[in-house]
Parts: sequence; C-alpha cells; structure tokens
Amino acid sequence: MKKLENIGIIPVVVIHDEKDAMPLAKALCDGGLLAVEVTFRTDAAEGTIRKMSEAYKELLVGAGTVLTTEQVDRAVDVGAKFIVSPGLNPKVVRYCQEKGIPVIPGVVTPSEIEQALELGLEVVKFFPAEPSGGLPMIQAMGAAYTKLKFMPTGGINLQNVEAYLKSDKILACGGSWMVKEQDICDGNFEDITKKCKAVSALVQSVRA
Repeated sequence: MKKLENIGIIPVVVIHDEKDAMPLAKALCDGGLLAVEVTFRTDAAEGTIRKMSEAYKELLVGAGTVLTTEQVDRAVDVGAKFIVSPGLNPKVVRYCQEKGIPVIPGVVTPSEIEQALELGLEVVKFFPAEPSGGLPMIQAMGAAYTKLKFMPTGGINLQNVEAYLKSDKILACGGSWMVKEQDICDGNFEDITKKCKAVSALVQSVRA
C-alpha cells in the first residue's frame, strides 16, 4: 500500500493481446509509473500479468475487476501482487487476507465502508468515483472514518486528478487516460510513455 501511495496514480489497463504486455510495461516504467492494474476481464489478462511481472521486477503488477476467489488464485499464480475489486465481497476479501495478498475492494456508501472496516481494511476503492459524487463525497464520508484511505477510480482524468491527489484521504488514484485501450491496440507506446511522464511529474509536484 505504501508503494501505491508513493506512485500516486495507478494506470488501469485493458489488454486484449499478450503481445502488447511487454511494450506497455516498458512504456509505464520509462514514464515513471511503476504500478499497473491489469483488468481481469480479457483472455490476455493472465499472460499479461505473468510477462510484466517476470520481465519488469520494478513494476508492481496487480489484477483488477477480480470477482471470485478462483480469479484471485489465477491472478496470484501468474504474479499479481495486489487485488482490486469493483465491489465489496467479504468472501473475496477474507480469501485474499488468508493468502497474505493486499486487496482493495470497491465501496460507495458508509455501510460498505463499515463492512470494510469490520474486515480490517485500511484502504478501499471508491468506484465509480465521479458518478458517485467524486472528491466531495469522499471527503464527506471520510470525515467519519479518519483512518481510512481511498483509491478513487472511474472518471478520473487530467483535469480533476490534481484535486484528488491534494486530499489527505486519497492513497492513490486509478485511471486509464494515459493508457487508453485504443492506444494500446494501436501500438502508440511512445505516446503512452509521454503521458505517463506527465502524470508522474504531476504526482511529484503535488505530493513533494
């Protein structure tokens, strides 16, 4: 969690072809974003996580959109270092805790937050962030849960991310604007590297 906080912005990627795994990992590392959440909803997800994890040891590779304990096993077996879920499934959370792997489930309400706290979690995903009230909602709810940190994802972009990063309630932000699905498919990895460099510089300027 500390590594994710230091990185500040976690690229959320959708990869349809394993051939894109290596050039994307290189683009992320060259751009200074040393973490990635690979969404676990394509046939290429497992191979992508394995290739990235084995070739780029400095890159913290996690699996996103994990919905079941079976998916947790598959993700961890290929090298995922953290698990992210769109919602709060106590069974999945407990399973990850038993395996000793960090898990960040999604929440949008105080009731879900209290379930997360009951499970011993200190970090939750706020998803979908912007449609659910964005930073004002996080700050309003967070005031009651002083030790909890959030990783907002969904609608985060270059125009609003700075405000999120300035809040002491935010561990990191998840986003895909620097790793757009179409850019990955089209092989625009130089452009992805440039966007990642800009994002990394922004994090450092805000959180220095």
